[in-house]
Amino acid sequence: MFALVRKERAAELLLRPIAGVPLIIRTVLTAARAGANDILLTCPAALSEQIMQQLVGSTAQFGIHISVVQLADFNPFASSGWRALKPHLQQKFLWVPWNWVTTKQLLAHLPVAQFHSVNWAEPACTTFYEVTRDDFSSALLHPEGVAVTSPESATSAERFLVARSGKVLDGIHTSLNRRLCRPFVRMLSHTAVPPNAVTFGGIVVSLVSAVAFAHGAYWWSVLGAVLFYVAGLFDEMDGMLARLKFAESPRGTYLEGFADGLSYLLLFTGVTVGMYRHYGRAAIFMGVALLIGASLALITTTLQRKRATTPDRPNEYLGNFYRLLEKDSGNWISRVVRQVQGFQRRGILIHYIVLFTILGLLPLIFLLATVGAHLTWILTLYFNRRFFTRSQTDVKPTVSKFKEAL
Repeated sequence: MFALVRKERAAELLLRPIAGVPLIIRTVLTAARAGANDILLTCPAALSEQIMQQLVGSTAQFGIHISVVQLADFNPFASSGWRALKPHLQQKFLWVPWNWVTTKQLLAHLPVAQFHSVNWAEPACTTFYEVTRDDFSSALLHPEGVAVTSPESATSAERFLVARSGKVLDGIHTSLNRRLCRPFVRMLSHTAVPPNAVTFGGIVVSLVSAVAFAHGAYWWSVLGAVLFYVAGLFDEMDGMLARLKFAESPRGTYLEGFADGLSYLLLFTGVTVGMYRHYGRAAIFMGVALLIGASLALITTTLQRKRATTPDRPNEYLGNFYRLLEKDSGNWISRVVRQVQGFQRRGILIHYIVLFTILGLLPLIFLLATVGAHLTWILTLYFNRRFFTRSQTDVKPTVSKFKEAL
């Protein structure tokens, strides 16, 4: 919903680009991603029909149902306006001012507030009916976000969004990576560069990194490690950019997973060639064992992703898998894997590779990678059998609990 704006400024205000997405479209898509089933837009009766068509057309591709109510003079702080809207609203509804920029996670966790106590200049989850003590919560009195009222606040809103565009499950392990990526992600959000192009850019950098490692000399290896770290930042940026511009897709998720696996295969190939220059044929045998393990790990995890998620939500794989491990914490294997899983993510591994390379410990990381790759595909097959071979009636209730996207 959005408040009254003058007709001559409507296009400028409503369609102001915020990280490459028009403001009102961003507001609508964020509410939909937070779980809003039906979107009701309250706008001035004099608002241009062209603007309304652009809004509805831009959101139709996401399958969002939008209803429009045009009122001559709607003021959310006046009870008369709400009397006119009451027939169009459900018992409990989410209110979002047209210019409020926030994230789906923050909207989804708004507590239910008493109607008479809502600050209509901010988002709120409220109801016309009395709120019981069990329903009401004061955990979040002032929702996080930025009200866009000027070019300066638009810049603040973009920085707010970019700072929160990382994966929910990434935690603090990759906080440094995300900070390094922020200015580039914000810059890319104002271009036509798609997230998949950033993914391919990371593959190219990984290839150059492998060539550097293949030289075998110490400083060439350090250069290769730094380049692999940069390739890891590309991997971070493609996801941040996709979430920022509502460009997530199943194809992009699988492409990102394939790019991760290919980057490791390129890295291990380059390291194998480089170590061959120092240790001879023994390095070749170890490299072949590592590449076989890494390839099997990539294949088995890709197949597990398909079994653990629905075709339209492959990005939920990691969240689903973590929850299954936590639910199965009575099994010591599940408990150990859940504890170490976060440290095997690419965002943290790129730090290890740089550190071990600088310390001259490439043979050690080579050995650890070989053991880890083979453990990965073996454990993936183990958990496939443990979690995903139950009857369909057993699996459906479990999967339905895991609808929170990464």
